[in-house]
Amino acid sequence: MSNPRPARTLPADARGKPSDRSESIAYRADLDGLRGLAIALVVVFHVWFGRVSGGVDVFLVLSGFFFTGLLVRRAESTGSVGVVPTLRRTARRLFPAMVVVLAAIVAATVILRPYTQWSDVAAQTLASLFYYQNWQLALTWSDYLAADPSVSPLQHLWSMSVQGQFYLVAIAVVAITAWACRRSGRTTQLRPVLGALIVVAAVMSFGIATNGTATHQGWNYYDSFARAWELLVGAGLAIASPYLRLPHKLRVALAGLGLAGVVLCGWLILDGANRFPGPYALLPVGAAAALIVSGNNLAADQRPLFNRLLSTRRVRWLGDIAYPLYLWHWPILIFYLAERGHPSAGLLDGLAIIAVSVVLAWVTHRVVEEPLRMRSQRGDIADGSVPGKRFATVAVAVAAVPMLAATTLWQTAVGVSPPQPVGALNPVLYPGAEALISGVPTPHARMRPTVFEAPADAPPPTGDGCIADWDNAELITCTYGDPNAARTLAVVGSSHAEHWIPALQVLAQRHPFRIQVYLKMGCPLTLAEDATYKGELIPDCREWSQQVIERLGTDRPDWVFTTGTRPRDDTGDETPPEYLDVWSALGDRGLKVIAIRDTPWLRGNGVRYKAIDCLAKGGDRVSCGMKRTDALDPINPELAPTWSFPNVYPIDLTDAVCDDAVCPVANGNILVYHDEHHLTASYSRSLADELGRQLQPLLGWW
Repeated sequence: MSNPRPARTLPADARGKPSDRSESIAYRADLDGLRGLAIALVVVFHVWFGRVSGGVDVFLVLSGFFFTGLLVRRAESTGSVGVVPTLRRTARRLFPAMVVVLAAIVAATVILRPYTQWSDVAAQTLASLFYYQNWQLALTWSDYLAADPSVSPLQHLWSMSVQGQFYLVAIAVVAITAWACRRSGRTTQLRPVLGALIVVAAVMSFGIATNGTATHQGWNYYDSFARAWELLVGAGLAIASPYLRLPHKLRVALAGLGLAGVVLCGWLILDGANRFPGPYALLPVGAAAALIVSGNNLAADQRPLFNRLLSTRRVRWLGDIAYPLYLWHWPILIFYLAERGHPSAGLLDGLAIIAVSVVLAWVTHRVVEEPLRMRSQRGDIADGSVPGKRFATVAVAVAAVPMLAATTLWQTAVGVSPPQPVGALNPVLYPGAEALISGVPTPHARMRPTVFEAPADAPPPTGDGCIADWDNAELITCTYGDPNAARTLAVVGSSHAEHWIPALQVLAQRHPFRIQVYLKMGCPLTLAEDATYKGELIPDCREWSQQVIERLGTDRPDWVFTTGTRPRDDTGDETPPEYLDVWSALGDRGLKVIAIRDTPWLRGNGVRYKAIDCLAKGGDRVSCGMKRTDALDPINPELAPTWSFPNVYPIDLTDAVCDDAVCPVANGNILVYHDEHHLTASYSRSLADELGRQLQPLLGWW
């Protein structure tokens, strides 16, 4: 991650060279080392421990400190921040290495990854290049807990987008404030005014982050407004730096505690991805702030021992390559895991990943960054006299032009004809589940939905806005089937209850009944405090579930239809204890429950994968599927507990999805999954006959 280097202070009578004393006080070599240490921790924790280290939070503090300090010093000395020169120099620091890495990622994606992933990578490439990647990820709540092959090779660039957005806002705020102070004749008030603005903004941002941690952490983690307080802490320290003169013993204590906080953060906070940037982030932010303060306004040789340790040559070298190292390590890790099909890296391959990342970072720094950052002795802007500058410029241009053209053209082409739901299929050509259940012949026909159509072949509530989003605890309910029917089936829970709606709609047309949905993404009906989805907490899931249970008690549907099992982390499936609590709560309200066994979730070696990706890479319906013994337990795990609940009736349609040995990804010419684990609407409709056969004895409606 890139941070502006602190400016060197020049005495008024200097002739182009800083005095030794002024340079030694102004230049913070220890913070270069801190940047190197932080990136080393980020890399190590990503590669081996599958969690965040707090290093990114340290970077954000340093970015706020360096960049704001640079702007304020320039405004104080010249009366203006120099918007255009500042933007030019910032772009020269950030874009060259970014462009080179993005071009490499695009090329590797085309060569190594299935074409079904190209659109996502193209969209994220443009988002990264134009610094809105964090919002792109926030909209999808991508899992940043750990690296695995299903994660984007561009996911780590969210933090660069947050920094880039901050830089633009900081330039505007400091420029406007400096102009206002100059016009009013109060130039000495620049720092106090900016300090007041920073305090107010930081408090508001911290409040957003704290609330977001408790309500919508997946969005909160990437939210620029929630992250702003970390940058603003650094900005505030830059404003206050001339006045921060502390006793030596206090400086030593701050340096020691700060260094310990940076190093130990990832070990003390084991679930930082579920906690940051809320109050728990005070540890890495406070640690970085302590190290900034401990060495402030001191010559290099007078700083505390821990600051001097960060100033050593090897640690500073890590700081020099920190930005390209951050850019390179994540995509190398993700591509390696994807090609090997492993959920994580071991000791030796992890060391190899780090070694390759360091080498590429060093080459990028020497060949691309340094020549373009250097300035000729004749002026402020680098020119052709700087060795290697022309080569670096050509290299960046060669990388940028085809990368930008390819991603833009691909997104434009895809955008012209976005995928559409398939709709009704001819049951003779597309028997789907009936090919398994009834042995209906499967004629030769193209699979539908195709790998391009599949993502859009979702059940109606998704398109109708009739399923509550991740960060929405509001109870949303919609009606399907026959709204005037006397009998009501309530479909309740997560998207795994939702994907049965197309099958139920077919049945409701044949035997009129109302389908009332109560759905929330990632949230099966549960009263557990720690409900999670793919390892990520959904804090309002319990609150939403309580609302639904109370509403069901009021609405009193004839039956409640929900999932009764879920996959285990390794193999097989289970009925967790919290499901039994829900059955009991519904029984207390006199409600009868149909608990359907969940369909298999595609995973291999503990890694989620999409059916369409596997098919696009040349796999077939069987090789892309799962062994039945890996996907499901031999006996439906909900059978035994339902004996204790006379209001709960289990059903199991596994044999309509899996054969005796394998759970394929397509049956009867119909694709089963539109992603890793949700049924396509087309396959769900093909399940209607078997679902009707199992429901009839329970409902008695036909």
